[in-house]
Amino acid sequence: MIRVAVTGAKGRMGSTVVAAVNSAPDMEVVAELDAGDPITAESVRGAAVAVDFSVPAVTEANVHALLDAGVDVVVGTTGWTEESYARVREHAEAAGRAVLIAPNFAMGAVLAMKFAALAAPYFESAEVIEMHHPGKVDAPSGTAVATARGIAKARAEAGLGQMPDATQTDELGSRGGRVEGIPVHAVRLRGLTASEEILLGNEGEQLVIRTDSFDRVSFMPGVLLGVRRVSGRTGLTIGLDQVMGL
Repeated sequence: MIRVAVTGAKGRMGSTVVAAVNSAPDMEVVAELDAGDPITAESVRGAAVAVDFSVPAVTEANVHALLDAGVDVVVGTTGWTEESYARVREHAEAAGRAVLIAPNFAMGAVLAMKFAALAAPYFESAEVIEMHHPGKVDAPSGTAVATARGIAKARAEAGLGQMPDATQTDELGSRGGRVEGIPVHAVRLRGLTASEEILLGNEGEQLVIRTDSFDRVSFMPGVLLGVRRVSGRTGLTIGLDQVMGL
């Protein structure tokens, strides 16, 4: 049995993780921690792996505390920067532990990001639209940022230049934010859970890759996969695809 601690355990995602782990035949939750609870070797109660679904403001601090507590960490909280990645990478390597940070644990979203990167070199234009419930605190989503970065990397490796866009004025920011040159648009709408559309265009054709999560349980197979595969690694791994053999 894999002993698991969950931080952010009382939140919407955290409570879903607790239920999913306890329902899995090969793992069990041994510690449920939330805001205000100390993260120490004692409070994780012998966990081998911790799952963090807290909030962006505290997730990095949680990961450092969990590494100090001697556990490997799977992170679903978004809002990470290159600087925070670097700090966690250095800490994990020094501690001889593993951290897996995934912008999305839904299998559809992970595959959509992969498909978008594969398709990107063959299209002149690409844009990303992410759509979430109005309770989400960060924008754009970590999934959209990762998707855009993957597209930009694939385009750069293919030697593609800037995308066609004759816009000269955009006082309202209607063209979206730019992630490494890729426009990213964020929608916050009551009734949504999590959706993403990746639009790729050429003269006379369009490819649309769309993924929808209708319930938080859609993320649980990916979370459980991460828990099973994080141990035995060292340092920082970014993206569930890295442990899926993609």
